[in-house]
Amino acid sequence: MRAAVYRGREELVVEDVAEPACSAGQIKVKVGYNGICGTDLHEYYAGPIFVPTEPHPLTGYRLPLTMGHEFSGTVVEVGADVFDVAVGDHVAIEPVYRCGKCPPCLAGHYNVCRQIGFHGLMAPGGMAEYSVVPSWMAHRLPASVGAELGALVEPMSVAYHAARLGEVGPGGSAVIFGAGPIGIGIWFALRGIGVEDITVVEPSETRRAAIAGLGAADVIDPTEIDPATHVMQRTGGRGADAAFDAAGVKASVAAGMSCLGARKRLIAVAIYEHPLQTELLQLVMRESAIQGSLCYTADDYGAVIDLMARGHYDTTGWVEHVPLEQVVDEGFAALRAGRKMKVLVDP
Repeated sequence: MRAAVYRGREELVVEDVAEPACSAGQIKVKVGYNGICGTDLHEYYAGPIFVPTEPHPLTGYRLPLTMGHEFSGTVVEVGADVFDVAVGDHVAIEPVYRCGKCPPCLAGHYNVCRQIGFHGLMAPGGMAEYSVVPSWMAHRLPASVGAELGALVEPMSVAYHAARLGEVGPGGSAVIFGAGPIGIGIWFALRGIGVEDITVVEPSETRRAAIAGLGAADVIDPTEIDPATHVMQRTGGRGADAAFDAAGVKASVAAGMSCLGARKRLIAVAIYEHPLQTELLQLVMRESAIQGSLCYTADDYGAVIDLMARGHYDTTGWVEHVPLEQVVDEGFAALRAGRKMKVLVDP
């Protein structure tokens, strides 16, 4: 089969590889679409970062391997001892490997497993015609959720998990820094849990237009409008009930803390390539907090799929498709150059 194999920094090659075999407890998925994640971009241009150069303790895989962890598809084969998934099921894949034994896993927080692994980073993934995964990674999709939305369940679950950590609900207010795919996902998630008063802060005109086109009513350019002043005016001086950093730069973290009300949280959901200086005195004086957000759980997947089934998510203006053979030029390079926002690879 054809697959996009990662061999090291700026080396992703579409080539023929052996079609994977399906063992006991596994399912084989014919991939519909696989999204390119920001993590994939970091891996391609600066890696290997997450892709192991020695066998991963949970999967046994190492570089080189097929990339791709945001995917959906159709089950074409099931291994022995698989009873909860059937051939023909349309599924989204929750690509987290966990040990099940460390303190976070035992506490139910497997998304921060001490040996965490990801299908498509620590095992051959979905930028291929077929991928084999443990059956417990599969989430059935209702008929109303097609392959395109199915491939977005993973990143939208990242966003939904972050939105839940913000602990803001109906009647509350929030500010989102960054209107890329995760920022858009946080906006959808907050709307899904009943939050209407949302400010989106984004310097890119293209991204501001994209999220405004989806229905975001308050979208500002931080190079022209001070986010903290704007949010304080909108909230009558109370400040936001939650702030979300999906931008990952010093300015967004600083502005996010300045927007917060007393005893509220800034949720950090971006990938931070470098250490950032942070004015902790702001946290002290307001008893506010910075909360990290990693991945998702099955509950987040279920909530996102339910919202999708009810027509809550819209891909207009920010999602594009490219064939597997163009994954580098029209996928990775286009995303890095800012020509596209979200790319789904069609194998």
